[in-house]
Amino acid sequence: MHTATDLPAALIPVLYARSPKIPHFTNAVGSIYYCSQGYIQLTWSSERIQLTELQVFYEQTLSLLDSTNSRKILSEHGQRQPLPAAAQHWLTHDWIPRAIKQVRVEYCAIVDGSNPMHRLSTQTVIMQAPAEFVFKRFATSVEAEAWLGSLPN
Repeated sequence: MHTATDLPAALIPVLYARSPKIPHFTNAVGSIYYCSQGYIQLTWSSERIQLTELQVFYEQTLSLLDSTNSRKILSEHGQRQPLPAAAQHWLTHDWIPRAIKQVRVEYCAIVDGSNPMHRLSTQTVIMQAPAEFVFKRFATSVEAEAWLGSLPN
């Protein structure tokens, strides 16, 4: 799939300002959207996740955070499978610290999935992530969106 960043740079801010939800990237891991309310939305698939696919997914997320000056993420887990230990380690020791440093990401609202093992792997990431990245878990997207909307941009 092409990404929104394949567009001429001058058109990206105009496109993002005019639509409530812009698709940015999709792979086996899920889809990434920019939401005009000022956050990036990650919508996860139910597929088993390979580390390389996850890394591409999160690098695209980092790129979108940077190009939109967003500091907030809404991660809708749905039927997401548990993250393998290597993926958890990469997120907490590589991607999250880089995202904090490079784009000053601050907040992540998580809409929990139904798989108990998935919820456990999510909790492991939350507990091991740097403290300056604030996570909050929700049962519904409406609650998560309300929390993100209450935070400064």
